[in-house]
Amino acid sequence: MPDPNQQDLHNIHPSDLHTFTKQILIANGTSPPDAEIVTKCLIAADLRGVDTHGTNRIPSYMERIRQKALNPSAIPTINQVTPVVGQVDAHNGFGFVAAHEGMKLAISMAQIYGIGMVSIKHSNHFGMSAWLVQQALDADMMSLVFTNSSPALPAWGGREKLMGVSPIACGAPGGEDGKPFILDMAPSVAARGKIYKALRRGEKIPQDWALDGEGNRTDDPAEALKGVMLPMGGPKGSGLAVMMDVFSGVLSGSAFAGHVTNPYDPSREADVGHFLVAIKPDLFMSLEEFKGRMDYLYKRVVGSEKMAGVERIYFPGEIEMIMEEKRLVEGIPFAMAEIEGLNREADLVNVEHLIVK
Repeated sequence: MPDPNQQDLHNIHPSDLHTFTKQILIANGTSPPDAEIVTKCLIAADLRGVDTHGTNRIPSYMERIRQKALNPSAIPTINQVTPVVGQVDAHNGFGFVAAHEGMKLAISMAQIYGIGMVSIKHSNHFGMSAWLVQQALDADMMSLVFTNSSPALPAWGGREKLMGVSPIACGAPGGEDGKPFILDMAPSVAARGKIYKALRRGEKIPQDWALDGEGNRTDDPAEALKGVMLPMGGPKGSGLAVMMDVFSGVLSGSAFAGHVTNPYDPSREADVGHFLVAIKPDLFMSLEEFKGRMDYLYKRVVGSEKMAGVERIYFPGEIEMIMEEKRLVEGIPFAMAEIEGLNREADLVNVEHLIVK
């Protein structure tokens, strides 16, 4: 019997999606170089299967631009605090652009001094954290990527929205035989973007994801958005959310303690904070030896004994890499309602529609 929640999905080729998204951004006041950065980051999420942080975010971002809650032409500025510490002021521009500059700065410091740390203030949502990890990997760097976000999660034992569902991400280069290590996870049972995705597609959600406005478990995404997300591991997930706020919000001088604006709320600036670290992996041994050790770790993890019913063990980030290879060939799946939402944005700025083939 077919799943009543499953909709017909239509695959869009990544190159078509890239052209469309970049044109929408430029038409809404983003410079071509910045539009390229934002587009690449959004499509990277779509390719990796992180649909909640991909091009479906375009309508909410564009509405924030229209309501003057996000400045698409803002130019980040850099303050070099020490030889290994910098701060980026995003000036309420795209988080993608400020974070890209921040990681570039962290990498350049780490290449000289072994480590680079960058705090970013007055920023916005920067999508999937894994693209920043990949930026560091492309430079043969290890990384830590923190951000805070709008309130969606209670402190453990509470029921009010206070902490953000703020992802913690990190990575390390792999060797020739193994995969790179890429961890990108939210401190909640599920990312809040999955609630919005279920709402767009008219789907139910698992009952262990969220509470409604009355504090009861719910499978209705609309009711879940009136309540709170549930932290993974109870107090452990709640503690990670507080940690993200300390390093990203308190330290940077950006909003914190529940005062970051929801990216779907175009009424005011978001004032998100980020914290990025790049680390040179050959500080204590050669890069070749480090990568060889990473290869060994990969093989030990994926080759370990499996529990009953498990066919394969994956290294962190490996499932997403497999999905990327698949979607580069087959295209990126969208529900028709999602395509229509993107095409409404195209109509507003006279950009050609995404065509379902």
